[in-house]
Amino acid sequence: MIKTAIKDIQTGSYTATPVYTKTGQMILSAHTLLTAQQVSRLEFYGIEWVNIQEPSDIAEGTDSGKQKEPVSYSQKVKVSKEFHTFKVDYDKKSRYLESSFDDLLNKNIPVESRALIDQVSTLYADRLTSLSVFDMLHNMRQIDDTTFAHSINVALIGRMLGEWLELSEEDLDVLTLAGLLHDIGKCTIDPNILLKPSALTPKEYEAVKKHAENGAEVLAGQNLDDRIRQAALMHHERCDGSGYPAGLTKDEIPDFAKIIAIADVYDAMTSNRPYRKGYCPFEVIATFEREGLEKYDIEYIITFMTRILDTYMGNTVLLSDGNTGTVIMNNTIHRSRPLLRLASGECIDLVKHPELYIQAII
Repeated sequence: MIKTAIKDIQTGSYTATPVYTKTGQMILSAHTLLTAQQVSRLEFYGIEWVNIQEPSDIAEGTDSGKQKEPVSYSQKVKVSKEFHTFKVDYDKKSRYLESSFDDLLNKNIPVESRALIDQVSTLYADRLTSLSVFDMLHNMRQIDDTTFAHSINVALIGRMLGEWLELSEEDLDVLTLAGLLHDIGKCTIDPNILLKPSALTPKEYEAVKKHAENGAEVLAGQNLDDRIRQAALMHHERCDGSGYPAGLTKDEIPDFAKIIAIADVYDAMTSNRPYRKGYCPFEVIATFEREGLEKYDIEYIITFMTRILDTYMGNTVLLSDGNTGTVIMNNTIHRSRPLLRLASGECIDLVKHPELYIQAII
């Protein structure tokens, strides 16, 4: 028996003793297989550690006749050959982008546009659909959330949104490059501020906001489509005038900056940060539902929310009451509140249960 912190639990392990909440409620019995769903339940109840069976004890301690908990959609993705191939390729692209940024910023070596575009397009060309790309990106969480990974994610998400908007192939390439380079200004900011494990002070936040102008300045001397520089400068502008650096409104913000803004916010909110865990994608969609029609271009944000719903179908989710379920039908009006089939077999429409919300995709 090994006492193990929740953050160190390996899925596929078995509990050695029952697990109880602080109020004495048993939530897992002994000899329970710890899947991603179960670990998420433990985190939900604030459990800090559990007793895990040692490998030599598993054959004796587990009930061979006991039905195993179903494998979640996320688990299936993570063990697939496609995910392994994607992850290896993704890591290579991230290192290439880091090297390209270093060449430009420190060695004044010009951006190789075609090479950078190819780095992204080959991540999914001929082997992945836009739906499976989101599967891959969601399951890359906690593996790589660097500035370079974020830039690749924004390029992928931005390109997919561009495809949904039926942009030309030439425009999709420009949009992809805009996504890759939109945050290059972050490389000019003190890393101690960017990696600070707590909330930024007002002065530090103002320093971070400078990355938009710094990025545009870095790209100004490059032989690039001007929409790329505009996206770097204006991806934090908002249609209601609440953004920065210039507080522009809808008609003053170029289309590519509007598209990259949506991709940037979605990826940033769902990614882990030094000072917080990433938000559940459904929580991000709920935020878009509350604020999106004012802050973002209406056509772009509605297209994004409508099409991204398809990428959640079949995923296993954790509810705020600790139950798990599978997304079986999307709600096109209240997009963050789909129809679920619970582990018990019961179907539940979250629109009819406002007391519940989706806490995580697992």
